[in-house]
Amino acid sequence: MDSFIKSASSFFDRPGLNWKAIILGFTAASFCFDSYLKYRQIKKVASVKEVPLQIKGKIDNDTLLKSTSYSLTKSKFTLVTSFYSLVQNVLFFKFDILPKLWSGASWLATSSIVPAVLSGSIITKSLFFVGQMSLISFFLNLPTDWYFNFVIEEKYGFNKLTYKLWFTDSLKELAVMAAFGGPILAGFLKIIDYFGDKFMYYLSVFLFFVQIFMIIVYPKFIQPLFNKVEPLEDGELKLQIEKLAQKNKFPLDKVLVIDGSKRSSHSNAYFLGLPWGSKQIVIYDTLIASSKIEEVVAVLGHEIGHWALSHTTKMLAINQIHIFGIFTMFAAFVNNKSLYQSLGFFKEQPIIVGFLLFGDILKPVDTVLEFAMNLLSRKHEYEADKFAAELGYSEELKAALIELHKGNLSSLDVDWLYSAYTYSHPHLIERLNHIDQVEKENPHKKLD
Repeated sequence: MDSFIKSASSFFDRPGLNWKAIILGFTAASFCFDSYLKYRQIKKVASVKEVPLQIKGKIDNDTLLKSTSYSLTKSKFTLVTSFYSLVQNVLFFKFDILPKLWSGASWLATSSIVPAVLSGSIITKSLFFVGQMSLISFFLNLPTDWYFNFVIEEKYGFNKLTYKLWFTDSLKELAVMAAFGGPILAGFLKIIDYFGDKFMYYLSVFLFFVQIFMIIVYPKFIQPLFNKVEPLEDGELKLQIEKLAQKNKFPLDKVLVIDGSKRSSHSNAYFLGLPWGSKQIVIYDTLIASSKIEEVVAVLGHEIGHWALSHTTKMLAINQIHIFGIFTMFAAFVNNKSLYQSLGFFKEQPIIVGFLLFGDILKPVDTVLEFAMNLLSRKHEYEADKFAAELGYSEELKAALIELHKGNLSSLDVDWLYSAYTYSHPHLIERLNHIDQVEKENPHKKLD
């Protein structure tokens, strides 16, 4: 491993390499590829003139027209926002914003607002640097975020946000990032500084425990800042969910309802908890309002399928391998003088800046990984659908999927390449066909 890192570091750390041009090239190439995929999707969605045969009679032409319009509007909007991000990146490099922000962070780190014991340290500078970046990103993204929620989502009846709630949510997100992200970033940088070239081993373990920590902390401290979560009231739905959990030996702790309707009319359901511990099922109030009891239970049967088939544990393990691979590659760049100097950093080589730049350099690798991870995710979705179907919920799951698709105005057709790169779930028609095939090969009836 050490020889690989040294060889890679020597190869990339060459004075003749213009890293600014390389990074901008990767960024532009990524933008062009993403734009091409969105263009394909726009053409595909625009070509849909009638409801697909599999869902005729279940989705009417008015919904088709509305979902087509919504999908096209969102796709065109993401093209604009992607170009907006590209312009930001180009301007950041053209006007050497990163070294200027680092100078500002260095000044703040030695000011009177910082305790003497932390004054001037590389970690303190890095925290101020990330703080400045976060604030800039916050203000730059306010216009697009506002337009999406109060123009696009409002037009199609999804937005339930008020201006006050939208702005306070944004401020809360900044506060949460500072409260949790600051200490995590400090630990991240300290490990790299302390362990030198072998940091990737210890950093991978550190981030594993960070993930576990956030799984525990999120429902107790973060989620309540944004949503009201209450126990599901006694009744037929709760009884059916508890029976389903008991039948599958699912370690159910609580069934909760989240007030998703406070912000949007989109609906969903998920569960919280450690892969090996008890779970909390969380259901959006919008899902309960728009679906029949057995349809909600069928959706939860799909979610329990993910647990029963160890999908969460598998993805956690794969994620750890992915993280370790990224850190190993980063080790070859962490001391790359030519990288820092080409971006205007001559006196210092801040790790946090190197990691941000490394993210841009990694874009081609990330593109390939995106295809692979989505392929695996779709495989898991098919398996979870099969699990629910084999419990006897085929028709209810199909009805729920159609209702979710209709309620969220999702596109009724997708381009195959766009789907492969963008979608972590199979498209509606693919899922319906798969459930039909499962039922045909192995019909089941619900157990009492």
